[in-house]
Amino acid sequence: MKLKIKYTTVAGDEYIVSTNLYVIVLWERKFKKSATDIKMEDLAFMAYEASKIAGITIPAMFDDFIKKIDEISVVEAEAANPTEEA
Repeated sequence: MKLKIKYTTVAGDEYIVSTNLYVIVLWERKFKKSATDIKMEDLAFMAYEASKIAGITIPAMFDDFIKKIDEISVVEAEAANPTEEA
């Protein structure tokens, strides 16, 4: 599973980050969920970790990162193992 997550900070900065296997595994470990049960906190956590990997300067604490987010959404989702059409 790969997600592109778009978020806008309260300062008006806009970012689009992509998750990878590492980010998804971190999320599954932290929240003890499967990838089919994603909520807002989950998106924020994935954006937080993906931003770190992308080299975006973010707060050291996850909660401080959340406080700076004004909007967040998935702009694209890619299945882990897409199947070919018949």
